[in-house]
Amino acid sequence: MTTALITGSTAGIGAAFARRLAGDGHNLVLVARDTKRLREQATELHDRHGIEAEVLTADLAEDKGIEAVAGRLGDRKNPVDLLINNAGFGNKGRYLDVSMADELRMLKVHCEAVLRLTSAATEAMRERGRGGVVNVASVAAFVPRGTYGASKAWVVQFTQGAARDLAGSGVRLMALCPGFVRTEFHDRAGMGTDNIPGWMWLDPDKLVAAALHDLARGKTLSIPDPRYKALMGAAKLVPRGMLGAVSSKTGRKYGPQ
Repeated sequence: MTTALITGSTAGIGAAFARRLAGDGHNLVLVARDTKRLREQATELHDRHGIEAEVLTADLAEDKGIEAVAGRLGDRKNPVDLLINNAGFGNKGRYLDVSMADELRMLKVHCEAVLRLTSAATEAMRERGRGGVVNVASVAAFVPRGTYGASKAWVVQFTQGAARDLAGSGVRLMALCPGFVRTEFHDRAGMGTDNIPGWMWLDPDKLVAAALHDLARGKTLSIPDPRYKALMGAAKLVPRGMLGAVSSKTGRKYGPQ
Protein backbone atom coordinates (compact mmCIF):
# COMPACT_ATOMS: atom_id res chain seq x y z
CA MET A 1 0.00 0.00 0.00
CA THR A 2 1.28 3.47 -0.85
CA THR A 3 1.34 6.37 1.60
CA ALA A 4 0.15 9.95 1.09
CA LEU A 5 0.99 12.88 3.36
CA ILE A 6 -1.55 15.71 3.47
CA THR A 7 -0.97 19.06 5.16
CA GLY A 8 -4.03 20.93 6.38
CA SER A 9 -5.84 17.60 6.34
CA THR A 10 -8.65 18.19 8.83
CA ALA A 11 -10.89 20.49 6.77
CA GLY A 12 -11.86 21.54 3.28
CA ILE A 13 -9.73 20.44 0.34
CA GLY A 14 -7.28 18.61 2.61
CA ALA A 15 -10.07 16.56 4.18
CA ALA A 16 -11.47 15.79 0.72
CA PHE A 17 -8.05 14.50 -0.38
CA ALA A 18 -7.89 12.36 2.77
CA ARG A 19 -11.32 10.83 2.13
CA ARG A 20 -10.57 10.09 -1.51
CA LEU A 21 -7.09 8.66 -0.97
CA ALA A 22 -8.21 6.53 1.98
CA GLY A 23 -11.09 5.26 -0.13
CA ASP A 24 -8.59 4.32 -2.82
CA GLY A 25 -6.58 2.30 -0.30
CA HIS A 26 -3.71 4.65 0.49
CA ASN A 27 -2.25 4.84 3.97
CA LEU A 28 -2.11 8.41 5.21
CA VAL A 29 0.03 10.81 7.20
CA LEU A 30 -2.33 13.55 8.39
CA VAL A 31 -0.78 16.93 9.23
CA ALA A 32 -2.45 19.89 10.93
CA ARG A 33 -2.18 21.99 14.10
CA ASP A 34 -5.07 20.48 16.09
CA THR A 35 -4.10 17.10 17.57
CA LYS A 36 -7.63 16.27 18.72
CA ARG A 37 -9.14 16.80 15.28
CA LEU A 38 -6.30 14.86 13.67
CA ARG A 39 -6.88 11.86 15.92
CA GLU A 40 -10.62 11.92 15.28
CA GLN A 41 -10.00 12.09 11.53
CA ALA A 42 -7.45 9.27 11.64
CA THR A 43 -9.80 7.02 13.61
CA GLU A 44 -12.71 7.67 11.26
CA LEU A 45 -10.68 6.97 8.11
CA HIS A 46 -9.13 3.84 9.62
CA ASP A 47 -12.49 2.47 10.73
CA ARG A 48 -14.21 3.26 7.44
CA HIS A 49 -11.54 2.22 4.95
CA GLY A 50 -9.18 -0.10 6.85
CA ILE A 51 -6.11 2.00 6.11
CA GLU A 52 -3.38 3.15 8.48
CA ALA A 53 -3.58 6.85 9.35
CA GLU A 54 -0.62 8.42 11.10
CA VAL A 55 -1.05 11.72 12.97
CA LEU A 56 1.58 14.47 12.83
CA THR A 57 0.80 17.71 14.66
CA ALA A 58 2.70 20.63 13.13
CA ASP A 59 2.34 24.37 12.61
CA LEU A 60 3.86 25.15 9.22
CA ALA A 61 4.24 28.81 10.14
CA GLU A 62 7.02 27.70 12.51
CA ASP A 63 10.42 26.23 11.65
CA LYS A 64 9.89 23.42 14.13
CA GLY A 65 6.69 22.36 12.36
CA ILE A 66 8.24 22.47 8.90
CA GLU A 67 11.25 20.47 10.09
CA ALA A 68 9.03 17.80 11.63
CA VAL A 69 7.09 17.27 8.40
CA ALA A 70 10.23 17.44 6.26
CA GLY A 71 11.78 14.77 8.46
CA ARG A 72 8.80 12.47 7.92
CA LEU A 73 8.94 13.04 4.17
CA GLY A 74 12.62 12.11 4.15
CA ASP A 75 12.10 8.84 6.04
CA ARG A 76 13.46 6.19 3.64
CA LYS A 77 12.19 3.28 5.75
CA ASN A 78 8.59 4.54 5.66
CA PRO A 79 8.41 6.36 2.32
CA VAL A 80 5.76 8.86 1.31
CA ASP A 81 4.61 8.31 -2.26
CA LEU A 82 2.32 11.33 -2.61
CA LEU A 83 2.58 14.75 -0.95
CA ILE A 84 -0.40 17.12 -0.86
CA ASN A 85 0.79 20.57 0.20
CA ASN A 86 -2.61 21.99 1.10
CA ALA A 87 -2.11 24.04 4.27
CA GLY A 88 -2.81 27.73 3.83
CA PHE A 89 -4.86 30.73 4.88
CA GLY A 90 -5.76 34.29 3.91
CA ASN A 91 -5.58 37.62 5.73
CA LYS A 92 -8.54 39.99 5.79
CA GLY A 93 -7.69 43.54 4.79
CA ARG A 94 -5.94 45.54 2.09
CA TYR A 95 -2.20 45.80 1.72
CA LEU A 96 -0.74 47.84 4.64
CA ASP A 97 -3.91 47.20 6.65
CA VAL A 98 -2.58 43.72 7.48
CA SER A 99 0.28 43.52 9.97
CA MET A 100 3.71 42.59 8.68
CA ALA A 101 3.81 39.68 11.12
CA ASP A 102 0.62 38.22 9.59
CA GLU A 103 1.91 38.77 6.04
CA LEU A 104 5.17 36.99 6.82
CA ARG A 105 3.33 34.16 8.55
CA MET A 106 1.28 33.60 5.40
CA LEU A 107 4.38 33.64 3.19
CA LYS A 108 6.04 31.15 5.53
CA VAL A 109 3.18 28.69 5.05
CA HIS A 110 2.47 29.33 1.36
CA CYS A 111 6.04 29.64 0.07
CA GLU A 112 8.78 28.55 2.46
CA ALA A 113 6.95 25.49 3.76
CA VAL A 114 5.94 24.46 0.24
CA LEU A 115 9.54 24.81 -0.96
CA ARG A 116 11.05 22.89 1.93
CA LEU A 117 8.46 20.11 2.01
CA THR A 118 8.46 19.66 -1.77
CA SER A 119 12.24 19.44 -1.72
CA ALA A 120 12.28 16.90 1.11
CA ALA A 121 9.66 14.76 -0.62
CA THR A 122 11.05 14.87 -4.15
CA GLU A 123 14.61 14.13 -3.10
CA ALA A 124 13.45 10.85 -1.59
CA MET A 125 11.05 10.17 -4.47
CA ARG A 126 13.73 10.72 -7.10
CA GLU A 127 15.92 8.09 -5.41
CA ARG A 128 13.05 5.59 -5.75
CA GLY A 129 12.17 6.72 -9.27
CA ARG A 130 8.52 7.43 -8.48
CA GLY A 131 6.23 9.74 -6.53
CA GLY A 132 3.99 12.75 -6.83
CA VAL A 133 3.44 16.20 -5.31
CA VAL A 134 0.34 18.36 -5.50
CA ASN A 135 0.86 21.94 -4.36
CA VAL A 136 -2.47 23.65 -3.75
CA ALA A 137 -2.46 27.19 -5.13
CA SER A 138 -5.48 29.20 -6.32
CA VAL A 139 -6.93 30.92 -9.37
CA ALA A 140 -5.89 34.08 -7.48
CA ALA A 141 -2.40 33.26 -8.80
CA PHE A 142 -3.40 34.52 -12.25
CA VAL A 143 -4.64 38.01 -11.34
CA PRO A 144 -2.73 40.93 -9.80
CA ARG A 145 -4.31 40.93 -6.38
CA GLY A 146 -2.26 41.48 -3.22
CA THR A 147 0.04 39.26 -1.25
CA TYR A 148 -2.28 36.25 -1.19
CA GLY A 149 -2.41 36.06 -4.98
CA ALA A 150 1.32 36.77 -5.18
CA SER A 151 2.11 33.88 -2.85
CA LYS A 152 -0.07 31.53 -4.89
CA ALA A 153 1.56 32.75 -8.12
CA TRP A 154 4.88 31.75 -6.57
CA VAL A 155 3.50 28.27 -5.86
CA VAL A 156 2.44 27.86 -9.50
CA GLN A 157 5.74 29.09 -10.94
CA PHE A 158 7.85 27.06 -8.52
CA THR A 159 5.87 23.87 -9.08
CA GLN A 160 5.93 24.05 -12.86
CA GLY A 161 9.62 24.92 -12.90
CA ALA A 162 10.49 22.05 -10.56
CA ALA A 163 8.35 19.70 -12.66
CA ARG A 164 10.42 20.57 -15.73
CA ASP A 165 13.68 20.03 -13.83
CA LEU A 166 12.50 16.61 -12.62
CA ALA A 167 11.06 15.48 -15.95
CA GLY A 168 12.02 11.87 -16.65
CA SER A 169 12.79 11.10 -13.01
CA GLY A 170 9.47 9.38 -12.34
CA VAL A 171 8.41 12.20 -9.99
CA ARG A 172 5.34 14.24 -10.95
CA LEU A 173 4.58 17.73 -9.65
CA MET A 174 1.37 19.66 -10.17
CA ALA A 175 -0.02 22.98 -9.02
CA LEU A 176 -3.73 22.81 -8.21
CA CYS A 177 -5.64 26.07 -8.71
CA PRO A 178 -9.21 25.94 -7.40
CA GLY A 179 -11.69 28.79 -7.13
CA PHE A 180 -14.12 29.21 -4.24
CA VAL A 181 -14.56 26.00 -2.24
CA ARG A 182 -16.76 25.60 0.82
CA THR A 183 -14.18 25.14 3.54
CA GLU A 184 -13.21 26.84 6.82
CA PHE A 185 -10.92 29.20 4.90
CA HIS A 186 -13.19 32.25 4.88
CA ASP A 187 -14.47 31.78 8.42
CA ARG A 188 -10.94 31.63 9.81
CA ALA A 189 -10.05 34.84 8.00
CA GLY A 190 -13.24 36.55 9.16
CA MET A 191 -14.55 36.93 5.60
CA GLY A 192 -18.23 36.85 4.78
CA THR A 193 -19.38 34.62 1.93
CA ASP A 194 -23.07 35.48 1.60
CA ASN A 195 -22.40 37.73 -1.39
CA ILE A 196 -20.52 35.09 -3.42
CA PRO A 197 -22.71 33.82 -6.31
CA GLY A 198 -23.76 30.20 -6.02
CA TRP A 199 -22.27 29.24 -9.39
CA MET A 200 -18.77 30.17 -8.17
CA TRP A 201 -18.68 27.50 -5.45
CA LEU A 202 -16.91 24.19 -6.13
CA ASP A 203 -17.54 20.85 -4.47
CA PRO A 204 -14.31 19.73 -2.71
CA ASP A 205 -14.78 16.03 -3.49
CA LYS A 206 -15.31 16.67 -7.21
CA LEU A 207 -12.37 19.07 -7.19
CA VAL A 208 -10.10 16.40 -5.70
CA ALA A 209 -11.27 13.77 -8.19
CA ALA A 210 -10.46 16.13 -11.08
CA ALA A 211 -7.09 17.02 -9.57
CA LEU A 212 -6.00 13.41 -9.16
CA HIS A 213 -7.12 12.70 -12.72
CA ASP A 214 -4.98 15.58 -13.98
CA LEU A 215 -1.99 14.38 -11.92
CA ALA A 216 -2.32 10.89 -13.40
CA ARG A 217 -2.32 12.44 -16.89
CA GLY A 218 0.98 14.20 -16.15
CA LYS A 219 -0.36 17.75 -16.01
CA THR A 220 1.72 20.32 -14.13
CA LEU A 221 -1.21 22.73 -13.72
CA SER A 222 -4.79 21.85 -12.82
CA ILE A 223 -7.75 24.25 -12.88
CA PRO A 224 -10.36 21.62 -12.03
CA ASP A 225 -13.58 23.14 -13.31
CA PRO A 226 -14.78 24.35 -16.73
CA ARG A 227 -16.21 27.55 -15.26
CA TYR A 228 -12.90 28.67 -13.83
CA LYS A 229 -10.98 27.50 -16.89
CA ALA A 230 -13.20 29.80 -18.96
CA LEU A 231 -12.69 32.70 -16.53
CA MET A 232 -8.91 32.29 -16.53
CA GLY A 233 -8.90 32.02 -20.32
CA ALA A 234 -10.84 35.28 -20.57
CA ALA A 235 -8.49 36.93 -18.08
CA LYS A 236 -5.58 36.39 -20.46
CA LEU A 237 -7.34 38.58 -23.04
CA VAL A 238 -7.90 41.53 -20.69
CA PRO A 239 -5.21 44.27 -20.53
CA ARG A 240 -3.12 43.95 -17.36
CA GLY A 241 -4.10 47.36 -15.99
CA MET A 242 -7.80 46.71 -16.44
CA LEU A 243 -7.44 43.22 -14.97
CA GLY A 244 -5.76 44.72 -11.91
CA ALA A 245 -8.61 47.15 -11.37
CA VAL A 246 -11.25 44.43 -11.78
CA SER A 247 -9.44 41.95 -9.54
CA SER A 248 -8.96 44.61 -6.86
CA LYS A 249 -12.67 45.38 -6.81
CA THR A 250 -13.82 41.75 -6.82
CA GLY A 251 -11.11 40.74 -4.36
CA ARG A 252 -12.36 43.25 -1.79
CA LYS A 253 -15.88 41.99 -2.34
CA TYR A 254 -15.30 38.23 -2.42
CA GLY A 255 -11.86 37.05 -1.40
CA PRO A 256 -8.71 37.43 0.70
CA GLN A 257 -7.06 40.78 0.41
